Amino acid sequence: MGLGRVSGFVLLGIAAVGWLLVVTFLVVQKMAREVTLPGMFLGIVLATLCFAAPLAAAGIFLLVKGRTEEAQMARARLERELLNMVLTQGKVTFSEAAITLNVSREEVESLVRSLVGKNLFSGAVHWDKGVLYSQEVMTLYQERRCPNCGGEFEPAGKGLLVCPWCGAEIFLHRDRPQTGSA
Repeated sequence: MGLGRVSGFVLLGIAAVGWLLVVTFLVVQKMAREVTLPGMFLGIVLATLCFAAPLAAAGIFLLVKGRTEEAQMARARLERELLNMVLTQGKVTFSEAAITLNVSREEVESLVRSLVGKNLFSGAVHWDKGVLYSQEVMTLYQERRCPNCGGEFEPAGKGLLVCPWCGAEIFLHRDRPQTGSA
């Protein structure tokens, strides 16, 4: 559980316990005839509005934010696992990755697009066949030949090479030098 969720639960607990203490104190004071009934209700309303409600609102905000952070951390974990699979195996199909990561094939495609957008993945992607190739595998193809069909790649944009024969795409890190005929 993330820090945001823990903080949210703590604030909710403080709000509930504090409110209960104030209400208990006011009820005891009413029973001892130290406070009038309208004074007790006013005290409860003020305790609610000035103490419990703000703390509870902050606690709920932190709970919601904590859930969002956990979802982002889970997504980052999946991206990291996918990158590790490609780096260790050299070639991974979307189906293999989906089974290993316990997600759908569409989610694997989304992870790949996210990694490419963040400039974290460099290698080849054959979208039609659903295959990922690591950059290390691509260095085996010094002439910038496609690992899928052997065709020569053509530049298609900054850091992107495309095989005109089969459609495989190579994503290169911007900070790595590009070698070969591209």
